[in-house]
Amino acid sequence: MNKPTTSATEQAHGMSGTLVKPDWPPLTLDEVRELLRQFPALGAPLRIETVSPRPFSAAGVVAAATGHIFVKRHNHAVRNREGLLEEHRFLAHLRQAGAPVPLVFANAAGETAIEIGEATYEVHEVPAGLDLYEDAISWTPFRCATHAHAAGVALARLHLAAAGFAAPCRAVRPLVASFTIFAAADPAAEMERYLAARPALAQHAEVRRCAAQALELLAPYHAELQPLLPALAPLWTHNDLHASNLMWSGRGNAAQATAIIDFGLSDRGNAVYDLAQAIERNIVEWLALVQDPAHPDAVPVHFDHLTALLEGYESVRPLSAEEAAALAPMMALCHAEFALTEADYYLGVLHSAANAPLAYDGYLVGHARWFLSRPGSALLHALRQHASAGPSRRAVRP
Repeated sequence: MNKPTTSATEQAHGMSGTLVKPDWPPLTLDEVRELLRQFPALGAPLRIETVSPRPFSAAGVVAAATGHIFVKRHNHAVRNREGLLEEHRFLAHLRQAGAPVPLVFANAAGETAIEIGEATYEVHEVPAGLDLYEDAISWTPFRCATHAHAAGVALARLHLAAAGFAAPCRAVRPLVASFTIFAAADPAAEMERYLAARPALAQHAEVRRCAAQALELLAPYHAELQPLLPALAPLWTHNDLHASNLMWSGRGNAAQATAIIDFGLSDRGNAVYDLAQAIERNIVEWLALVQDPAHPDAVPVHFDHLTALLEGYESVRPLSAEEAAALAPMMALCHAEFALTEADYYLGVLHSAANAPLAYDGYLVGHARWFLSRPGSALLHALRQHASAGPSRRAVRP
């Protein structure tokens, strides 16, 4: 979830919404100079203009001899060459289909994922538009309903462009928002397979306890979703459409989305899963639950933005009856695998016992339990109302 920012900083977004020391050291001009020797067409780097506060890699906008570029460095444990190429193949398909996504530059040998030492690098163009939400973190709302509508339009157009990309699901690796556990007829068995493929999770007693608790809490939503799953066509999706992963046409409330960035969480899922993720990222202020877990009824839900996002989406790609019916249970389920993969990152990559519990307990269990609260129930009720109305009459109200 990295993006450029307009002010250099050596602080990163923490899990609770505060600024913390970054997990990975920021880019240096010397390392960028070494990297860009492989990209002679871009010229030498002149300066690093911005540093991204996103926590999972090191990135920033670099002024090079031929213009501005976006450079991103990953530790091998997070993204090796093949891991990045999974994303780059999807981006290439989207660009060929006309989607407004950034170009990934190839080096002189035609490679887009460059391994140097313990790091894997990628170099992107800086897409057109303004980084209007440069300081926004996930789980913070749009500035206005018009922006929510524009995000819905952008997501629907992305889904249309993604059609025909037939790559299989991504290999097991950290920080991928997959959809496998609750796509299965037996989520408990699939959960066991998911954990077994990630030793840092499988060997952790508290993770296993929380996984079992989440399965119990989420069982009714899986039962609601299961008969609808055959109607959800497989599709590679973004899985992190927060306002900060969009570029914008201006600074005002009438701004439209001009580009979609950061495909690090992308994987093969389905359109409803991605739409639920967009709702989860933008409409529910989960950070209020992090700060005050004893009062789930105090978590704000932006129903006007939800209405606008869905109206924008369906103005481009109307949901089928089955897709609309699947949205409410998918809303309750969509957070589960990202919570687990984030726990895997903290336990298996960073070996951070301090941050991991917020992922496997606070996110996985806490978010699942929240749907039993007054605002959580109201959100699911609103999505079921949306499904029961015809496409031309749909509106979302608490």
